[in-house]
Amino acid sequence: DDSRNPLSDPIFRRISRLADAMGVRAYVVGGYVRDYYLGRPSTDIDVVVVGSGIAVAEALAAELHTRLSVFKTFGTAMLRTGGMEVEFVGARKESYSADSRKPAVEEGTLEDDQLRRDFTINALALCLNKERYGELVDPFGGLEDMDELTIRTPLDPDVTFSDDPLRMMRAVRFATQLGFFIDPDTFDAIIRNRERISIISKERIVDELNKIVLSPKPSIGFDLLDKCGLLPLIFPELCALKGVETKEGIGHKDNFAHTLMVLDRLSKTSDNLWLRWSALFHDIAKPAT
Repeated sequence: DDSRNPLSDPIFRRISRLADAMGVRAYVVGGYVRDYYLGRPSTDIDVVVVGSGIAVAEALAAELHTRLSVFKTFGTAMLRTGGMEVEFVGARKESYSADSRKPAVEEGTLEDDQLRRDFTINALALCLNKERYGELVDPFGGLEDMDELTIRTPLDPDVTFSDDPLRMMRAVRFATQLGFFIDPDTFDAIIRNRERISIISKERIVDELNKIVLSPKPSIGFDLLDKCGLLPLIFPELCALKGVETKEGIGHKDNFAHTLMVLDRLSKTSDNLWLRWSALFHDIAKPAT
């Protein structure tokens, strides 16, 4: 049964043949592999090549007579074929300076490449070379974490989050989207590194917030952001809703909890992003007034 084979799409055999012909190792990594094991549909394929990812991408684009977008600075190339978006990158290891999430990059091994990924469930790789076709490479126990519904970093979480603080938002987002738990050590590291979020652009933060807002039960994400201390740093107005409102001397309701309840209820009936945001904002001025 082909539906049970993550590499059933003919594109994978093509990449396999080209990689073998060029004498390089190639692997499908990240979200595509994760989503296959979670039974979620995915049209984004990330291929890591130990060597030049761009060279393999160029050969594939020539064979498919399709347009290739090359990003030389990042050593990546991307093409679209049959409803799929395939991105190629050379395996790499990264080093970061304290004030930026943009790393200095050098060529690395597959393991270097998996280590630089945010979470173990995103560090799974399937080999595309003929002699090991379809073999799973999972050095950090990502499949086990998936079975245990756990978000955990492959490296020491303090290193992972300090390098790229956006990953703290991504941890919360994946936990919310997938209904997973954040591993306690990973969660403690978010608390310790939360101030680092200040180096991340507003646009990146909003992208993650939108994905949380669009999740089946968005309150999970906002509760996690609150518990780890990120919420006051990125969305203080929502935090300000906490506490019980008093009407004519009678304690009424906590507007933070109430707002999240309204958002969850709406989310059962509408997946309109802006309607969901309006639910989140419907009481936002109460603390100020």
